Formats: sequence, structure tokens, C-alpha cells
Amino acid sequence: MSVDVVTFGCRLNAFESEVIAREAESAGLTQTIVINSCAVTNEAVAQARQSIRRLKRQRPEARIVVTGCAAQTQPEMFAGMPEVDRVLGNDEKMHGEAWRDTRTALDVAARFGISRSEKIAVADIMAVREMAPHLLEGFGKGLPRVFVQVQNGCDHRCTFCIIPYGRGNSRSAPMGAVVEQVRALVERGHAEIVLTGVDLTSYGADLPGAPKLGMLSKQILRHVPELQRLRISSIDSIEVDRDLLDVIAEDERLMPHLHLSLQSGDDLILKRMKRRHSRADAIQFCAQVRRLRPDVAFGADVIAGFPTETEEMFARSQELVEECGLTFLHVFPYSPRPGTPAARMPQVAGDKIRERARRLRATGEAALQRRLTSEIGATRQVLIESDRQGRTEHFIPVAISGETSGAVRALAITGNDGGRLTV
Repeated sequence: MSVDVVTFGCRLNAFESEVIAREAESAGLTQTIVINSCAVTNEAVAQARQSIRRLKRQRPEARIVVTGCAAQTQPEMFAGMPEVDRVLGNDEKMHGEAWRDTRTALDVAARFGISRSEKIAVADIMAVREMAPHLLEGFGKGLPRVFVQVQNGCDHRCTFCIIPYGRGNSRSAPMGAVVEQVRALVERGHAEIVLTGVDLTSYGADLPGAPKLGMLSKQILRHVPELQRLRISSIDSIEVDRDLLDVIAEDERLMPHLHLSLQSGDDLILKRMKRRHSRADAIQFCAQVRRLRPDVAFGADVIAGFPTETEEMFARSQELVEECGLTFLHVFPYSPRPGTPAARMPQVAGDKIRERARRLRATGEAALQRRLTSEIGATRQVLIESDRQGRTEHFIPVAISGETSGAVRALAITGNDGGRLTV
């Protein structure tokens, strides 16, 4: 074993774990486990802690380095764990120098011991102003779908969210560098590229000329004509620009699947969350996109049990599933994050939060089943992910067999098994 990276959380963390593995191994680290943590919920932090303890029991000889959003926001807590040898900040984890310093620190600690405070190498994330693009030659080797990080951080301060304090302010990769990375990945045989970031639709505000996500998408599709499929990860619908709507309407290579950061269907809760859209804005956006791309599939993040949420307010979130025509629902039971304004608001009882989350998931499952049924008889362009599964343009999984991974095949949908389409 040289370096093993255990990833929690979002697609951006998945991308960054590839950078971590490359830089840590280049720095000469051996017998090392890196935990790339998530801070979005208390449960995510608890899962990271549990994994650290379990991995140390399984591999007592391994040195454990913790990084990611939870390490950035709670470095002292991780440094206090006897299993942890080093806590590395969210910006530091992306730089080879930090991993070389980590190797030195771990070697010194093995010989002379180390104090709790000396374990921590976490700088002020708010001081980071630029984002260096990372071209990963081996990223996703053999995988048909890979991620490209184009943005990091967030300038907004939703009252429930700790992520800006783990990621810093919004910063973007230059368009030219992004296009070159996409071209290089396509040349290596990757059929689908997913653009990812923390607040993806804020892309470009810090760059000369302030280009937006729509312009970036147009440049990628124009300058990399060999790219078969471009996919966009989670977006904030209120920030979607005209160019992006044009691409959705006019270029079939942009996949008709959008995941929206909605969070609630009640206007007062949205205000208390400090969101920038209203219920009507969300419904109008989905209707507008559906007019441009009638077969579009929407996913959404929704929080159940936000502080002060009444049963009537929660019902409006349930109703939003049908009113927006959502297919994929990511339900988050509200989790108070220390230091956020929402944690100081009147809280909903835990049993009510769990019960509402269960009901919301059931509503989402019913919506998914309706979409699966509606697909029967259609012919879809399916990206073959493995010898057992592919995904349609709408990111719906398809059960397959005997196909070549990486190919895009036109397949007739004949049914579904409750979770996947069948052909």
C-alpha cells in the first residue's frame, strides 16, 4: 500500500481525491490513508470519524491524514483523535508542496512524537483567491464519465450551510484551461464530461470579463467537437444565464438532466434559509426549461425539518415535486451545523424531521417510478458504464449485458425493474 484515499461527500470531492492521490504519491508518502471528508451534515462528519477508527483497527501500521471540508472547519476535533497523524486544509490538499511537508512531518512525528496542535496544517480558506486547474492524466482511467472541476467556494451564506467556511469564497478556473482539460480527456477516450463545482452557476464572476457558465459550456462544445456528452452537476436555478438556456435548447450534446439546489418549497422558509429564489421562481424555471427541452429530467436537493418549518410549510415542499416535475430527489434531514445562523433558530423535533424526510423520500420515489414507467417504448442514447449498467441522457440507470464500456448505444427501453430501466 502506498496511498489510499477514502472519499466522502460530493462529486467535487471525488475529483479532488484523484488530485490528492497523485500529489501524495508524488511526494513519496507510503502506508498512508487519506480521509477526504465532508461537512454538509453532522452524519457526514460522524461517518468520517467512524471510518478513521475502523481503518486504524484494520491497518494499525498505516498513517492517517484527514482533509476535506470537515477537516477545514473542525481541525481540532480530528487532531484530538489518537488515530489521526495529520490534519490538512482544503486548499493545502490540492498542492504538492503541502504533501511533501506532510511526509516530512509524519517522519518527524514517528521519531520524536508530535503534539495535537502540531498535527494541524490548516490555513485560512477565506484568504484563497485563485483556483489552479488540475489536469489529471490518469483520472477515471477506463471510466466513460469523468469530472472536471471548474469552480470552487461560495460567496453566498445560506443560513444552514457550513460549506463556505470549508471551501472559501467563489473562484473559477480560466475558460481556456477548462477547454484544454476537456479536450485532453476526450482524446483519452472519455465519452462524457461532467462540469462540477461548489456553486457552479457562479462560475466566472472572478475572471476577466466575468464569463458565465453558459459561455463556458458554449466554448467547450464549440472547441471540442469530438465530445459526445457534456453534463452539468448541481446548479442554482436563479443564477442560470441566457447562454446556458440557449445551449440547453440548441445542443443535444448537453445532457437533458439538471440537478437543482431548491432546498424548500415554502417562501418563508426560503427567506429564513437566505435563499435567493422563491417558490414561484423554481416552478417558472422548470417550466421554461421544459419548453426549451421537453424531455428534460430534473433532480433537486430538498431539506426536511428546517428550523421553524410547520406541517403546512413542509407540505409545500412535497407539492413542489409535482409542480416542478422532479424525477430525482435528494432529501436531507435538517442537521444543525455549529456556527451557522440556522443552528440558533427554533429547532424542529428530531422525530418530526425524520418522519418528514421519510415522507419526502416516498414522494420522490413515486415520482421516479412514474418517470421509469414513462420511458417504456422510448429509444435512448445509453452511455455504457460497465458490463451490467449504463445511463440514459437523463441519468436514468439502465440494466444491460454484453455491451462495451465507454460506448454510447441507442437502446429501446422495454421495461424497468423498479430501480433501473431494462432493454
